[in-house]
Amino acid sequence: MQFEHSDSAKAWIERVSRFMDDHVYPAIPTYNAQQHEGGRWKVLPVLEELKAKAREAGLWNMFMPPSSGHTPVDDTFQFEGPGLSNLEYAPLAELMGRVGFASEVFNCSAPDTGNMEVLNRYGTRAQKDRWLGALMNGEIRSAFLMTEPGVASSDATNIQCQMRRDGDDYVINGRKWWSSGAGDPRCKVAIVMGKTDPDGPKHQQQSMLLIPLDAKGVTIERPLTVFGFDDAPHGHMEIELKDVRVPVEEALLLGEGRGFEIAQGRLGPGRIHHCMRTIGAAEAALEALCKRITTRVAFGKTIAEHSVWEQRIAEARIDIEMNRLLCLKAAYMMDVAGNKVAKNEIAMIKVSAPRMALRIIDDAIQAHGGAGVSQDFGLAKSYAGIRTLRLADGPDEVHCRAIALNELSKYGWSPRRKKEGESLPGAR
Repeated sequence: MQFEHSDSAKAWIERVSRFMDDHVYPAIPTYNAQQHEGGRWKVLPVLEELKAKAREAGLWNMFMPPSSGHTPVDDTFQFEGPGLSNLEYAPLAELMGRVGFASEVFNCSAPDTGNMEVLNRYGTRAQKDRWLGALMNGEIRSAFLMTEPGVASSDATNIQCQMRRDGDDYVINGRKWWSSGAGDPRCKVAIVMGKTDPDGPKHQQQSMLLIPLDAKGVTIERPLTVFGFDDAPHGHMEIELKDVRVPVEEALLLGEGRGFEIAQGRLGPGRIHHCMRTIGAAEAALEALCKRITTRVAFGKTIAEHSVWEQRIAEARIDIEMNRLLCLKAAYMMDVAGNKVAKNEIAMIKVSAPRMALRIIDDAIQAHGGAGVSQDFGLAKSYAGIRTLRLADGPDEVHCRAIALNELSKYGWSPRRKKEGESLPGAR
């Protein structure tokens, strides 16, 4: 196994790192100031300025995977990014993860990344022309509507949103929440998962539709907060869909009953992208911790000289390095064997990375004392955002169950056989 990035990856790392140093970090005070001016749900000028610079520098849509044959050759617009592998993109996402808004600067932020991949892989040419081009150009934003307040959405078969066929249209009725990104005034389209065939086989009842957010019957009811943070101007919205009518030809992705198939293809890359950025957030927190305890004096000596911090710093560095290696392994396996084969590694890093980052951010908060829970250092907001990752894209418990079942299958055990009374082979 290679433990060194390729020359190409190193070049990309250097370019993104230099852009972060020259443009993103210096823009943080301006971003914070603009975010607190006027209303909450708005376009921030500093972000648009940074996006223009990033695109001019060729640091744009770097998450887009190499073409897999789904993308047609076209003379007017290529629906492709620079073609980086997951392994090459991982360190770039980590760099972006050090600043909350950085991924948007490079047009690499969720949920747009997953939605663009869905459109690129499964969309018709007309759907790509209408939505994908604008998303890849950074002209609009998008949302992904899957989770529902009325059911346990960790089991997506519980989804109740109705998608009834009426002639050449679908009529959609349901309620969604945690619709991230829907608060942005640039958010123009949502990919919505619901049931087109409630009586069909369990995993073929669901479909995915493209719904313009300005369609009649779409009502954004309220923003949901995360530990009091509204994450404006991005936001996480509760949305009512009442008799929303969309044309079948324009709306349907891939085919009826294929929503689960699309979801599995979408969520794998999205999960690992979150983990890559989470490692960056952990690095930023450890840096803040070390700077704080080496410059503050308590009881006659710097905080760093109190031995408890040596233990915490050592454990933080160990945890970051272990999680980075697991993340890179998962990315490598996705590249060489595919997302389905890499599902165990993806599940493991999805559980481990947020837990690791939360421990380190919590220690950084402790090192800052009362300032750590204030808005001045961004640690409280970072903690709140990463805490959601233990729920988003599947809660820890679902991923741990998948990991455990995969492990037990090596010994010939399955839940069905256990229910039938068959003991685990080799058990005493």
